[in-house]
Amino acid sequence: MSGVRRRLPRTLVVRLDSAGDVLLAGPAVRAVAAGSAYTALLCGPQGAAAGRLLPGVDDVLTYDAPWVGLEPPPVTRPATRRLMRTLTAGRFDRALVLVSYHQSPLPTALLLKLAGVGWIAADSEDYPGALLELRHRRRSGRHEARAALDLARAAGFALPPGDDGRLRVVPPPCTARLTGPAPYVVVHPGAAVPARAWSAGRAARAVASLSAGGYRVVVTGGPGERELTARVAGRHALDLGGRTHLRRLAGVLAGARVVIAGNTGPAHLAAAVGTPVVSLFAPVVPAERWAPYGVPHVLLGDRGAACAGTRARHCPVPGHPCLDGVDDADVLAAVAALWGAAGAGPWHHRHDQGEQTDRGAPV
Repeated sequence: MSGVRRRLPRTLVVRLDSAGDVLLAGPAVRAVAAGSAYTALLCGPQGAAAGRLLPGVDDVLTYDAPWVGLEPPPVTRPATRRLMRTLTAGRFDRALVLVSYHQSPLPTALLLKLAGVGWIAADSEDYPGALLELRHRRRSGRHEARAALDLARAAGFALPPGDDGRLRVVPPPCTARLTGPAPYVVVHPGAAVPARAWSAGRAARAVASLSAGGYRVVVTGGPGERELTARVAGRHALDLGGRTHLRRLAGVLAGARVVIAGNTGPAHLAAAVGTPVVSLFAPVVPAERWAPYGVPHVLLGDRGAACAGTRARHCPVPGHPCLDGVDDADVLAAVAALWGAAGAGPWHHRHDQGEQTDRGAPV
């Protein structure tokens, strides 16, 4: 033994997709942070707020990549130059580029190389040439969270002792003043991809059924979903549409006994705070890769629907039968099955006791 301590690297983790994808990268980020002197996360604009909730992240950088997202921006030299200056100033020794199974990491890897990052790892089905020092092959059908952690381990990063590898965020605020007393069920009716959620009318009927079944219901949604949440909540539920930035939403979900949501970011945020999820999972993408991770959950939806595997953004089948065909009885049964599993998250007791900690500060 030479007695010389190995210098820990400055590491960049890249996940350019949505908030849900960034949350699923959380275990991999914690593994990287445990073996790095400094850990930065490069996100797209839709994922930056989620990145700021991840333990182990020293800084969050943003870049709206032209090859990612539902409405990608045009390729411009000024935006590329700004990114290159940011990356070069970061003096990163290593980078992990996290992508979904159908994406290529190579556009990102090329920019990282030009910015002086000397060692880059990624899952890549495409031949990377000189762009990757570690070309990792993900296991078939691997969940996105597990696949990201597999890559981190292959790159030499391990979770710290006692870390169970589940999704996690920094402690959310108590939101009892906003939600009222527990217990309650959250219904989150919206999704960036409409094919992955109930129609508004179907969600409204489910809320009415839950209320008739004796459950107190809280409906959540973003600033652009106020009309949707008002319709879904009706006179049967508390409408919090537009009243919860992401960190506050984490608090609302942490105080819930069960969350009902489509395959969208809030479902993964619920998992990150330890709340069971009734997942309305349209088969346009495979559940084995994007189902709620690390918490009790029930998948509802027709796995054999004609839209299976299409990655469609809007349901190609009239009537949206894969999700709108789910019976109220099945929803009630799923909530009842998960009710006893609630309270696993470390913050649930604060809501039950009425602790007030939310001061409304934005993320």
